[in-house]
Amino acid sequence: MLREALIYKIVFMSKIVVGISDIKTSGNGEDVLITYALGSCIAVAVYDFTVKVGGLLHFMLPDSSLDPQRAKTTPAMFADTGIPLLFKSCYTLGAQKKRMKVKIAGGANILDNSNHFRIGQKNITALRKIFWRNNVLIDGEDIGKDSHRTVQLNIATGEVIVRGPNGILRKL
Repeated sequence: MLREALIYKIVFMSKIVVGISDIKTSGNGEDVLITYALGSCIAVAVYDFTVKVGGLLHFMLPDSSLDPQRAKTTPAMFADTGIPLLFKSCYTLGAQKKRMKVKIAGGANILDNSNHFRIGQKNITALRKIFWRNNVLIDGEDIGKDSHRTVQLNIATGEVIVRGPNGILRKL
């Protein structure tokens, strides 16, 4: 009976896809937030275990000054506008900053063998600066390197899973 209940639970969980330059938040324990194909982009997962509220951001670029007009229409594209929006979106669902756990993945060096553009590294640096200025600690990370990742956040448990190259799963 327990096995059948687990199978039922897994089959009927709602998978919510977070696209590039997108944010999704939830307080529904049936939801799993997932973002695919992180290269130089970064996924930021936040979760408040007390109220079981979480959110996932997939940002592309470090600084909205690169394209201020785009930042107005798509704030999740940039670290400096997307990260605050992610936290504020979770606050509206009852989360509190002091209780939130933060996990990050991405920032890879993809298709830049000369290391000329360093978008992944710039994204990581921007994210760290924003968190440092706002007294936010990172509780788990899988960043850098040169491989794509997929990240999922289970709203029922707060568990963050990263799928790396060759389908290898890693819990943050």
